[in-house]
Amino acid sequence: MKGTIVNVLAVIIGSTIGTLINFNIPERFTKIIFQIIGIFTLYLGFKMALESSHILIMIISLITGVIIGELIDIDKYINKFGDYLKKKLKIKNPAFSEGLITSFLLFCMGSMTVLGAIQEGLSGKVDIFYTKSILDGISSIILSSTFGIGVLFSSIPLFIYQGSLTLFASSLTHSLTTVIIHDLTAVGGIILIALGFDIMKIKRIKVANMLPALIIIVFLSYYFAK
Repeated sequence: MKGTIVNVLAVIIGSTIGTLINFNIPERFTKIIFQIIGIFTLYLGFKMALESSHILIMIISLITGVIIGELIDIDKYINKFGDYLKKKLKIKNPAFSEGLITSFLLFCMGSMTVLGAIQEGLSGKVDIFYTKSILDGISSIILSSTFGIGVLFSSIPLFIYQGSLTLFASSLTHSLTTVIIHDLTAVGGIILIALGFDIMKIKRIKVANMLPALIIIVFLSYYFAK
């Protein structure tokens, strides 16, 4: 879990810095930063989505995942969690929940999250997570200067998700193949594409409701991908 702890600390430090300098950034610059984040998210998503050639399995995973996510309405509960924190901490920033969700998805959907968890879970090495910590720390500065303190609180679900993935990987030493990793990364890429459209205000998408697809793709890839 050492790699995850370092990653979380990097996000906390970066988002704290970004929140503190937020008031010194003119609105026109925050809009430009906002657009750049969206464009980069789309680029990263398309790049990741091309890592798998198992189109049918990806589609089934995404459709099934979205249906499950909509039935549970994960997006609603995450927003309720954000609103609860806002109320308890008396935070007035209207972008708090959006910042929490957006930054969490950006920090967790990348291939480095999966590869880092596998590396630490199987060998105890944390090289990938250390590199990811530097990138996430820089990204959190930019994100929090736009969204505010919600980015800092994304470190909570980041710790739970990434830590759980590491522990899960350690229990599946011989089960996670290269094929599964590529398929999982590709589905994560599709989710990032949806997030990119949402960030740029092109289309409002309940991205959090797509998250169950990440679990489904692992099982389908394990049993059906060749």
